[in-house]
Amino acid sequence: MKKLIAVALVCVVLPAWAVQVRDDRGVTVHLPNAPQRIVSTLPSLTETVCELGACQRLVGVDRYSNFPASVRSLPKVGGGIDPNVEAIVALRPDVVLMAVSSRAIERLESLGLKVVALEPKNAADVQRVLGVVGQMLEASDAQRVWRVIDAGVQAAAQSLPPRARSMRVYFEVNQGPYAAGQTSFIGETLSRLGVQNIITAELGPFPKINPEYVVRANPDLIMIGARNADNLTQRPGWTALRAIREKRICVFSPEESDVLVRPGPRMAHAARLMAQCIEKQAR
Repeated sequence: MKKLIAVALVCVVLPAWAVQVRDDRGVTVHLPNAPQRIVSTLPSLTETVCELGACQRLVGVDRYSNFPASVRSLPKVGGGIDPNVEAIVALRPDVVLMAVSSRAIERLESLGLKVVALEPKNAADVQRVLGVVGQMLEASDAQRVWRVIDAGVQAAAQSLPPRARSMRVYFEVNQGPYAAGQTSFIGETLSRLGVQNIITAELGPFPKINPEYVVRANPDLIMIGARNADNLTQRPGWTALRAIREKRICVFSPEESDVLVRPGPRMAHAARLMAQCIEKQAR
């Protein structure tokens, strides 16, 4: 009889978790149901939720999430690294999607909120994150979305003429300057497009670069966002760069830069932007 009572108590105490996902910390997050109130603090994760048909479940986003247009009217909860904890709690989310590097994870969890931390850096990560978010949302088409992305990148690569494939490229991601290395999702796309990235693999996905490194590498083409493109010729030694002498510089608008630097559903669009730049400058 005592054994039966003990078993019954265990059955009452153990929750029946409907959804379980393993995030990039290696933490398994248990949810009683597919979340209906989601806060996202990373633009690529915001776009992933929407691409999987769950945009209406978002109740708050970080200040940089601006696509699709419907998320622009949502409450803003600060930046991805240091979001406003009080603002997030006030939204009563079922789950908070965050970067692994966010400083607010432990605080939010101590307040009883569920946090799924995901931070894609390469194409394999993007595919995996799509799967994790799809599992969390109980969306069945996550891998179909990935196949569409992958096919779009391949189509962009096939659109380039052979003459473009010998170009040596420097892609600047952000001020610092931070560059896209060969092991980043941007670097992987450049490789699929057939060009050579001057930022070598051992430097990591997004290394901070000394301007002298770029001078020594002397790229044929520079890709850079309009926010960072001012005063390139004032950088030490850059007036001698082949790309600057021959005016082989692609300056992307802020909207295009958002597409290019977010590892998510718009990667095929990013590949097309890069391919158009390469083809134009290879003439």
